[in-house]
Amino acid sequence: MKLVREIIGRRPLRPVLRPVVQKLSLLPYRDRLELNWIDRPHYGHCIFEAVQLAARLHVPRISVIEFGCGGGNGLVNAEMHISEAKKIFPVDVELYGFDTGAGMPAPQDYRDFPHYFKPGLYKMDLELLRRKLRFAKLLLGPVKETCKTFISEHQPAPIGCVFHDLDFYSSTAAALTIFDADPAHFLPRIYMYFDDVKGTHVWAVSEFAGELLAIDEFNRNHPFKKIAPDRSMPLYYPDQWWTDQIYIYHDFHHPKYNVYVADEDQIAHENQIALR
Repeated sequence: MKLVREIIGRRPLRPVLRPVVQKLSLLPYRDRLELNWIDRPHYGHCIFEAVQLAARLHVPRISVIEFGCGGGNGLVNAEMHISEAKKIFPVDVELYGFDTGAGMPAPQDYRDFPHYFKPGLYKMDLELLRRKLRFAKLLLGPVKETCKTFISEHQPAPIGCVFHDLDFYSSTAAALTIFDADPAHFLPRIYMYFDDVKGTHVWAVSEFAGELLAIDEFNRNHPFKKIAPDRSMPLYYPDQWWTDQIYIYHDFHHPKYNVYVADEDQIAHENQIALR
């Protein structure tokens, strides 16, 4: 298997072999994820890291959330990544999708990019999506309302991974209020993907509106809870378009934040130093 991985990992062969390996799953999931030879590797990365952290913390079950599901392809894909990660780590995973079900609501002000988004975009075909999903649960309605009751009504496992694709500042800010709940409902570090921190020239994304503004305001309002870019991404996935959209939520006062989880990483690091 190592020889197969080395052969198909060679750069000149990658464009030709990638679709074959992807379709036939010729490599173990972890290798395909590392090579980006898998659908939505950004989803796979966040789910894999969240499940791995849970295993290292001896947390038997976690939750994954997608805010803004649109047609639902992200949820379907997340189910695949979850199924693969569960084969590697002894952790069960719940999956929740938050969406209005009726497409985008009306923008509230300039911070929601009304020049680029209009009500009704990305409407969900609810019945079709439900037939595709295997275990994900849909929570329909304004995110400001569904976030308020999510934990009390559903009693989810600790949240370890969150995907944000809400486009608006107002919706993203509302989704981030979920972190106001008790730390017992979260892993100490949560792997996050923000879909809308960059966009087209017409969209004109900036830090003064949209997801970037919501992240900045959250950080300014929470002294010991921070959402920061994952600065390791360029090392692991060079030349990938999505690496600067991966963030990590830190709760520095979480009871498990300082629990040591780095044995495997430290051994690998020591081996690398020995080879230099």
